[in-house]
Amino acid sequence: MRGIALREIPVGSGHKLAATPVFDTYWRFACARQDVFHKRVRGEAPPWTEDPVIGAHRFTNAYRASDRVSQFLIHDVLYAGDPSLEEVFFRCLLFKIFNRIDTWKHLEASLGTVSWKSYHFERYAESLDSALAGGASIYSCAYIMPSPPFGNRRKHRNHLRLLETMMRDGLPKRIASAASLEAVFRSLLSYPSLGPFLAFQFTIDLNYSSICNFSEMDFVVAGPGARDGIRKCFANTAGVEDAQIIRAVTERASDELARLGLHFEDLWGRSLQLIDCQNLFCEVDKYARVVHPEYCGASGRTRIKQRFNAGVRAVPQWYPPKWQISPPPTESNICTSRRATQLPLLMDTGVQMVSGYP
Repeated sequence: MRGIALREIPVGSGHKLAATPVFDTYWRFACARQDVFHKRVRGEAPPWTEDPVIGAHRFTNAYRASDRVSQFLIHDVLYAGDPSLEEVFFRCLLFKIFNRIDTWKHLEASLGTVSWKSYHFERYAESLDSALAGGASIYSCAYIMPSPPFGNRRKHRNHLRLLETMMRDGLPKRIASAASLEAVFRSLLSYPSLGPFLAFQFTIDLNYSSICNFSEMDFVVAGPGARDGIRKCFANTAGVEDAQIIRAVTERASDELARLGLHFEDLWGRSLQLIDCQNLFCEVDKYARVVHPEYCGASGRTRIKQRFNAGVRAVPQWYPPKWQISPPPTESNICTSRRATQLPLLMDTGVQMVSGYP
């Protein structure tokens, strides 16, 4: 960093952070990655970017809810099936514990409708046993999932016991009556094997559902990758908490984009939220390994492992109805229109579908 003039970024309470060149890259990356997203949604043919790093490596979307697994969770898990409180919670946590679409489809194929009402430990455990015996991976590689201490030799059986414990503790009702997003997080954090990162990720996933309706600007927890990204973007965090930095960066997004002369095509009227900027710090940590190798994070990683394979199929999008997001009526969003016609049925069952979410 010798010879580079660092720009100061105000972060409340009189603190100022010294921004490195990686901070400008953070915004350029966000725009470039979002541009790829919109081109894919429109069904344009690749290549979708002239950036060789983004074109060659896999990065999550600028908006967390736009990622493939999040889209499946929202469309095929949270808003499909029994809309009652306990069933939505059960489906959400069961899916997210494994965080793998193929695992969910395997459970549906072997057990029929995934439901707490018909849940039986051995049936679910044996279904996952069979998937493993067939050589399948049942956990996503996106998160490290520690095994809860419930005495079983196999991790997935311990996770089923953890979910059972949550259900029988009345956690769904406590989540539904929580006063804030942080209160949801604290409730989840009280369970074994759920550290701050996992508890926060599950909090955001539950907040996509009809169970709760908090702004994603209410609360954030920085994961390990985001913490590395923050330290690459700022030469000295001056003791400021990571969550406070994420908030300051999110709130000044418009100013930073204007300063750099960048056009950011948002999510059809929805601005970047705390969770999105948290994720972007994680992604820019990876991106900087190639573009800014002189900036090192705590992990010490120097390359990006996952390669990107472009597909030509358009990517359909569907978001929580309470967000009131309307993607353009392209062929890729036929499922959006189909699901929208089902919303009155959900409302008639007594599920509270709150509108006007920011």
